[in-house]
Order: sequence, then structure tokens, then C-alpha cells
Amino acid sequence: MYPIQPVQKRYAWGSYSRLQSMFALPQGLAQDGDGVVSKTLAEMWFSGHTQSPSLLTLEDGQQLALTQAIRQDPFGMVGSEDSQTFGPVLPYLFKIISARIPLSLQVHPLDFEARAGFNRENAAGLPLHAPERSFKDTLAKNEMVVALEPFTAAVGFAPIATQLNILRVVDHPVAQRMVDALLTRTFRPGVPPQEFAPADQMMPVSSLAWPDSRRRVFRAFHTAITADNTDPNTLTPALLDADRRLNSRKAHAAMANALQAAQAFPGDPSVLCLLMMNAVCLEEGESVYIPAGTPHAYVHGTAAEIMTNSDNVLRAGMTPKHKDIPNLLHSLNCQPASPIDPSSSMIATLAMQDMVTYRPHISEYMLVYGHVDAGSVAWPLMGKIARRYGDLVQRLGPRRLLMPQAGPRILVCTEGSVEVSTLQEHRVLSQGQALFIRSDDGTVDVTRVRSAASDDQPAADHGSFLLASTPR
Repeated sequence: MYPIQPVQKRYAWGSYSRLQSMFALPQGLAQDGDGVVSKTLAEMWFSGHTQSPSLLTLEDGQQLALTQAIRQDPFGMVGSEDSQTFGPVLPYLFKIISARIPLSLQVHPLDFEARAGFNRENAAGLPLHAPERSFKDTLAKNEMVVALEPFTAAVGFAPIATQLNILRVVDHPVAQRMVDALLTRTFRPGVPPQEFAPADQMMPVSSLAWPDSRRRVFRAFHTAITADNTDPNTLTPALLDADRRLNSRKAHAAMANALQAAQAFPGDPSVLCLLMMNAVCLEEGESVYIPAGTPHAYVHGTAAEIMTNSDNVLRAGMTPKHKDIPNLLHSLNCQPASPIDPSSSMIATLAMQDMVTYRPHISEYMLVYGHVDAGSVAWPLMGKIARRYGDLVQRLGPRRLLMPQAGPRILVCTEGSVEVSTLQEHRVLSQGQALFIRSDDGTVDVTRVRSAASDDQPAADHGSFLLASTPR
């Protein structure tokens, strides 16, 4: 096991205090690894990404980039199975994020679009760190979020009827044109309605097989993200007036997302896209999985985020950063669908250790959120999980849930203290500290701290942790 240092990312949307407090960092102006100076701290990367690798502290006290350590000993660090499947790399990128204001409206590219875009930008001589670069690597990014506190987002498209019910009450010309786009059908294949021909020209080749409903969603989304900036003195009042006239909880949640975005990005018409999308309101321990191609925007809160080892982001609006609307539209999934909850059916309580697993149907990663306690008091999160999955928990009953016993693992203490043990060694982690656990370390156990308090490690009767790994 090696202590691992997260890479700080200081984006404008980040928190002034949340991550600073969790990781015992000073508040105020600071500089991240990319030279960005800011008061905000947005993301902490536990990373094997080539452009922002985390540092490991070795037995002799020397520091080594995680990427280099894996290249030097791939079988010991990530295991033979993952080395043969993914190569000598960490297959996932693990982050703790905190959003004070909404992030950009974005899509992650599909795998073939990522490969083509990366090679195209390389051929054009665009540096990897250039602000106008969209493709940082060749991988699709499928990501999952687990809330560490109340967390709000917009994810994927809601049913068209829901979109229309909300947009119809927004007295704004862009919103009304979006309504027209959702209602205007294509009666002759290959011949789009003339007023939306520019949108159809930006559809991917695969759209030839789309049903007309997807084409209408595409046109409405295109309408908002390509509209000129509008007067904030008309857009925000129109949203507020519409909110007063809505009577659905889901509609109010979608409007709340749009209002927060309009406050952060005055006059940006792309905030209206949030009224087309599913409003996601997660409590601690709840999760959502976001496949490549799914439009989304994180709005507010702190969460764990894990994804395939990619930093590809295509932005459409709500950002001062580079927008790449053509490439975003080529990866956009226009199929209305409910958000995906990847919580495992294996929900169980261990002796002095409660854990919830999150495992989407991909081979790169899974996540465990766990808690240890010196007493017999149940972790409050498990009560919430039991209420949400009550029938499932009763049907399965108590079940011993083992953490992954091999593969590359990253464990972060998020609260209190925990003791992490393998057959070879044990370490005590306090809040904000983290370990990279080698594949050849074998079985790992996380318990409450049994040793007495010291100046370096204060005693704690409980602790919470996150464990990222490849599925086992």
C-alpha cells in the first residue's frame, strides 16, 4: 500500500471551503498542478491519467507518479488480469468533486468519436493542454456519481411530453422555438422541416435510422445551444414566472436547475436545455450512472465521481471554456430515458462495517462506500438505503459482502479515521488521506481504529471511506 496524493483542480465552479475542509487544505488563493490560481477547489483527482497523474509515496519516502509506477511493475500494481485487458494503466479515474455553481452543459464522446477526434486534433498540431482542445485521449468516458451530501444534476432527456409541459409555460422566444421543434414532425424521410434544416445538417449519419421523436429532441436541443445570448432581464423573469405556474414536483426540480444556471450564466439560452432533461436530486449514498453520449450538467453538491480513464469533455453551454457544438452533437444521445441507478443488489451489513456497492455494467470500475463504528449504532445511510430498497434488502437478508481482493484499488477516508489492513501491513487513515492498494497486496480489510490516539493519529470511534477498484 502506498499513500497517494490527489491532484487539485481549481475550476471556477468549485467550492470555497468544502474540499478544503475535507482534505485539510488552506482556504484562499492557491495554485493547482496546471498552474491555475484560484480561491475555489473543484476536484481532487486520484489519477492514473497521463496528463495529471497522482504521486505515490514509496517505502523509502521517494515520490513517484502513479503512471510510472504501473509501467515499472504492471502485474504487481494492477494485476495480470487488468494488465492483459487494459494494458499497463489504471483503467479508471477517481475524483471527489464539489460544485458551488453549475458545471457546463456537456456530453462525453462515444468511443469511435473520441478516437477520431483525438487523432484529428493531433494531426492539426493542437497541443494537449490547449484550451480549445476537446479530445485529451482516445477513450469514451462513462462515469458514475455517488452523492456524499445532497447533490443535484440534470441527466439525459425527459419524456417529450414532460419537456413540452415545462417549456410551454416559459414566455421566452427561444423556449417557444424549442416547443415548435418538439412538435414539428418530419412527414417525408430525408426532407426536414425547412425552419429546422440547419439542425438536421448537424445530425450524425446514424440519424438516418432514428425515429422522428429523436430528431425533434435533437432540433430543440440544437435550438437552445446555438441561439445568441439573450437579455438576462427577460430570461430569468420568464423562468421565475413559469416556476410559479408549474404544479409538478419534477417540473419544479428542473426549473430550479435552470434558475441556478441562469444566475451563474446570465443570458445564456443553453440553460433552457435543462428544462428538457431529467432533474436528479440525490441524497447521500444515492447514485447515477452517465454513459458516453448522455447530456448532463452537475448543478450543486459534493460527490464521489468515477469514470473510465478519460478527460474528454464536449461542452455546449453554461461555461466560459471552449465549446465544441459540432462534435458534441455527433455524440448526443437523443433518446428520452430515466437516469440509471447502478447501486448493486448486494446491500449488506458486516461486523462493525456497513458497505454499499455501486457497479454499473462495465469492466473498468466499481465503487464501495463504507462506514466503520466502535459501537453498535447503525450507519444512518443504511437506513436510507433500506427505505429505498426495502423489499430487496428483506428478500436478500444479511449477506457477507467482500471487497475486491485483487486489482488496483484506491481507498480514501472521507470522515473520522479508519484502519486499513492487508496480510503484509496496516495503516491508519484520517479524513482526507488516501492509499493506493497494489493488486498483489491481496485481501484488504477496513475497520475502526483499534490503536490508542497519538499526536499524529487522533483516536476516532467511527470513520467513512470510499474504495475505487476494478470489478471482481
